[in-house]
Amino acid sequence: MARVVTFGELMVRLQPYHYERFVQTDHLEFTFGGGEANVAVSLANYGVDAVYVTRLPTHAIGQAAVNSLRRYGVDTSMVVRGGDRVGIYYNEKGASQRGSICIYDRAHSAIQESQPSDFDWDKIFEGAEWFHFTGITPALGPNLVETCRQACKAAKARGIKISCDLNYRGKLWTRQQAKEAMTDLCQYVDVCISNEEDAKDVFGIEAERTDITAGTLNHEGYKSVAKQLADKFVFEKVAITLRESHSASDNGWSAMLYDVSGDEYCFSKKYDLHIVDRVGGGDSFGGGLIYALLNGKSTQEAVEFAVAASALKHAIEGDYNLVTVAEVERLAGGDGSGRIQR
Repeated sequence: MARVVTFGELMVRLQPYHYERFVQTDHLEFTFGGGEANVAVSLANYGVDAVYVTRLPTHAIGQAAVNSLRRYGVDTSMVVRGGDRVGIYYNEKGASQRGSICIYDRAHSAIQESQPSDFDWDKIFEGAEWFHFTGITPALGPNLVETCRQACKAAKARGIKISCDLNYRGKLWTRQQAKEAMTDLCQYVDVCISNEEDAKDVFGIEAERTDITAGTLNHEGYKSVAKQLADKFVFEKVAITLRESHSASDNGWSAMLYDVSGDEYCFSKKYDLHIVDRVGGGDSFGGGLIYALLNGKSTQEAVEFAVAASALKHAIEGDYNLVTVAEVERLAGGDGSGRIQR
């Protein structure tokens, strides 16, 4: 069984029930989520030995966060315990023409106040084949930039494949800060995952004749973006998720995977999604892609599996993608009827 390590922040997610607004609700749903944790849960559900690394307090909320991963089979033995608080994000689900709202309350969280010396990467990477992180983690502070750098160096020294989802978050750092940190970190990355905005926000690389607010995409433009990213950082593969936002409730969803060695650009089929919960959609794509590549799927098969996994996630409440390989392969194979399984 493949061993995959992911590293990032696990947060409390607080959200009004159904589609209520913050200003009208008097009770909130309490769950957990976070980019790299979401990837770990996806992989564990696919039968992969998924190891999640973070820093969490020893109190009851920190333990509840750990338990939220253990219940799905994620290995939490490398979680560092310490600090005083678990980061929080408040999520207001949008609908129709009203967009979702995300408010962060993660300052002074346990991982944000961690130091590079807290993490023993020699021990963490024992037996690992893959390491995954996102651009959210180094955005938490210079100490996390250095921790990610040390993790990437340790992984590279062991021949471990490294994937990174650029995941630019303007509420956490500036474009210039992101460019400086990610330019450094991406030199270690083998598989880069981006979306229709990240490449532009972080590196100034933009798809031509594409208007994401109008929901129009230009495939040739994205091929150019992928090649520019690969040429800049010598990536082995570049994946770009393509979201056509018709409204907060209805999106078109597809992706492209560029394999550099074969100069092969593969576009997936497009799914017309009616969204239950879009948080974690990109992470579920990342989890699906890592699984597919670890299992030797072709470029076309890999992007189809990853997009199908993510399409299913959009129909599941919460951050975590709770689907099986069989369910993903059924959808990727063309069965999108949604008929009851008896």
